[in-house]
Amino acid sequence: MDALTALHTRSSIGQLDAPGPTAEQLNNIIKAGLRASDHGRLRPWKFLLIEGSARQKLGELFVNVALQDNPGLGDDERKKLQDNPQRAPAIVVVVAKVQPNDKIPAVEQTLSAAGAAQLMLLAAHAQGLGAVWKTGKMAYHKQVHKGLGLEDGDQIVGFLYFGTAKGSKPHSELPVNDFLSVWKG
Repeated sequence: MDALTALHTRSSIGQLDAPGPTAEQLNNIIKAGLRASDHGRLRPWKFLLIEGSARQKLGELFVNVALQDNPGLGDDERKKLQDNPQRAPAIVVVVAKVQPNDKIPAVEQTLSAAGAAQLMLLAAHAQGLGAVWKTGKMAYHKQVHKGLGLEDGDQIVGFLYFGTAKGSKPHSELPVNDFLSVWKG
């Protein structure tokens, strides 16, 4: 798939199944993320791959953290949290590793990690994979960060789910002129 076709046709695919990305596809996905805009070449990102039984452990981490916050958590919510990592055969957690820097503010570093996530989604699409970017409360919870081995100050930008699309809803093309205006000073 050429670059413009990938850019113009990518959409989030929430229904994913096995097989997940091959080692070569995953390598291409990560390599794409490493091409994100990066003011100052700080490389303010880290990627965690979660596959196989580690997805079950991630679900357990979500449930345990939620129970710490709410011991009366209902069975439906527990099941939802436990099952979330099972939506796809592979998950890449995109982490912003914000570093103190007088010239490059924290927000630019976080946006660089978000840019890496977007490029990874495009790389998946270009290789015929389905993908979706999710966050939710667990992405921002300090106990989840600790459970994933993140350092103080690290921020989860998103959980990227990768797999084979089970189906997709066609997205209509948005009219460019609805979003573009020309500033004339």
